[in-house]
Amino acid sequence: MDQRAAIPVTLPRDNPTQSYWQLEPDEIADLRSTDSLPEKADIVIIGSGITGAAVAFNLLSNGAQNVVMLEARQACSGATGRNGGHTKAASYRSFLGYQENHGTAVAAKIARLELANIRAVHAFAREHGIQCDLTPCDTTDVIYDPAQWETDQRAVKAMRDAMPGDAAAAYTLHSPEDVRKKFFCGRGGDEGVCGAVSYEAGSLSAYKFGIGALKLCLEKGLNLQTNTPALDLGKLEGGGWKVETSRGSIHAGKVVLATNGYTASVWKNFQGIIVPLRGHVTAQRPGLNMPKDGLPGTYSFIYEGGYDYMIPRPKGSKFEGDIVIGGALAKGPAGGLEEYGTTDDTTANAVIMENLNGSLLRYFGDNWGADHPEGRIRKAWTGIMGYSPDGFPLVGEVPGEKDLWISSSFQGHGMVLCWMCARALANMMEGGDEKELDSWFPEVFRINEERLRLTFRGRLS
Repeated sequence: MDQRAAIPVTLPRDNPTQSYWQLEPDEIADLRSTDSLPEKADIVIIGSGITGAAVAFNLLSNGAQNVVMLEARQACSGATGRNGGHTKAASYRSFLGYQENHGTAVAAKIARLELANIRAVHAFAREHGIQCDLTPCDTTDVIYDPAQWETDQRAVKAMRDAMPGDAAAAYTLHSPEDVRKKFFCGRGGDEGVCGAVSYEAGSLSAYKFGIGALKLCLEKGLNLQTNTPALDLGKLEGGGWKVETSRGSIHAGKVVLATNGYTASVWKNFQGIIVPLRGHVTAQRPGLNMPKDGLPGTYSFIYEGGYDYMIPRPKGSKFEGDIVIGGALAKGPAGGLEEYGTTDDTTANAVIMENLNGSLLRYFGDNWGADHPEGRIRKAWTGIMGYSPDGFPLVGEVPGEKDLWISSSFQGHGMVLCWMCARALANMMEGGDEKELDSWFPEVFRINEERLRLTFRGRLS
C-alpha cells in the first residue's frame, strides 16, 4: 500500500469514461462566467462538485463577494457527477469501530451528522426546486457473510442502547425468509443470505443536484471558470495566495480545496494523506422477471471483504427502472490494490467491471429472468474518490498555512458527509460560533498536524 499511496497524484484526466449521469451535459458544463480569468478574488474555490458548490452557497448566502470557482474539466464532472446516486449512511457499519476508538459520544455524533446530511440535501433540493430525481426511501443491506451479520446485529443494538429513540439509530432487521419475500433476493443465484438491515435513505442524480446548487451560486454572483485546472499554489508576500492555472494566475485572499481525491495534485503536502481510489459503476437494464412496480428501495449487498451498492431509477426519470450498481473493489486483483493511487478515470479494471456486470443476476437470481432485449449493460464508468489514513474527512484551515482551507477526503461516502462538512467549513472561515458548531460537528473531522502525520494503510470499513 505504501507504493500505491506514493504514486504522484495528477490533475483530472482528459476524456474520462462517460458517466451515465452526464449523458446530456448541462448548459453550464463548460461555462466561463467571464471570458478572461479574473486577476484577483477574495475567495478562490478549487473544485465544482457538491463540496465546492455547498461551500460557495454558504459563503455567498452570508454576504461573501468576489468568489471564483476553478474546475479542471466540466462543471460537476468529478466524483459528484460519477457516483452511484445514493444518499445512504449505513452508520451502524462503522459505529462499533468509532465507539471503540473514539468513544460513544463521538460515534453517536457522526451517526447524527450523517442522517442530518441526508435530510439537509433532500430538503435543499425540495426548497429550491432542483429537479434531480430525488427519491427519499428506505434502503436495505442484504448480508451474505455470517460473521458480518453477527457484527451488524451487535452494532444495531449498540446504537439503540447509546441513542434510544434517536432517528439515527432506527433500524429494522430482517430474516433470510424476509429477504426472499420482500426484497427478491436469495432464490436462485447466490442463496447464502444471512439477513438484512433496513433504514432511512434515498437516491438522486448527484450530478443534477450539484449543477442545481451551482446555478443558485451563479445567481448570487459566483464566477465559475470551467476547463481551468489549478496547477499550483504559492504564498503572496503580505498574505493571500497566488493560484496558478492553465490560463494564467489569480491572486486570492483565501483558497478552498474542494478537490477530494485530486487534492495532492494542487498542494503536494497531501501526497499520501488523501489517497485517490478509483471506483466502478454500471447502469443496467432490469431483467424481464423483475417486479413491474419496481423494487422497494435502494440496496447494498455485503459479503466477506466487500460490498456493492445499488439504486433503482425512479418512476418518471429518464431510463426509469434501470438499476445502477457499483462497488466490487474487493473482487479486483489483490483485493483491488491497483485501484489505490490512480486518478485514471479514462479506463476501468476489466475484472471489477466483469464482476459488476454479472452482479444483479447473482443477487436477484430467479427474480431476474432473461436479460432485456437491448442488453443488460447500458453504461459503465469510473470515478475517483479520496481516502485518508484514519477514515475521516479533512475539514478546516490547513495547519501552518493561513487562509488555505480544505474540505476533502470523503471515503466514498460523500453524499452523506459533504453537505454538512461544507456548512462547517463556511462557519470556520467566517469565524462563526464555535460552541454551536461543536454541538454537531465531530472534532475528529477537523484537520490537524497529528492527522497529517498518519500513514495510509488502505480503506477502513
